[in-house]
Amino acid sequence: MERLMGLDVGDKTIGVALSDLLMITAQGLTTIKRTNFKADIQELRKIIDEYKVTKIVIGMPKMMNGTIGIQGEKVISFTEKLKEKIDLPTDFQDERLTTALSEKILISADVKRNKRKEVIDKLAAVQILTTYMERAKRMM
Repeated sequence: MERLMGLDVGDKTIGVALSDLLMITAQGLTTIKRTNFKADIQELRKIIDEYKVTKIVIGMPKMMNGTIGIQGEKVISFTEKLKEKIDLPTDFQDERLTTALSEKILISADVKRNKRKEVIDKLAAVQILTTYMERAKRMM
């Protein structure tokens, strides 16, 4: 059985979500406050070890026309460094509009603005991982 980890990598935070072992659902786990790359990797490694993660799915921020912009280049760079430190397969998932969708969900649930800031990256990671798992099921 596999457990996937979804990441929404930003400049200040990394939203983290995990799949269940049957890869049916994704749940938000945490938001890592970024300080430096070494600390980011330590936090991710703890989660990987604790939950026995077998694959990492990373949100790829693309421009609306499908090209990769500055933020996408940062995510690619982060992923390349991550792969040097953590020996797990990785895959990208288009994350266009996941943060906007997450914001709408939280607003419609009447979540206060300061609380939204705490959970939006985690919810975006859930959206990224859910989309990836749905795409994988359609390809089977």
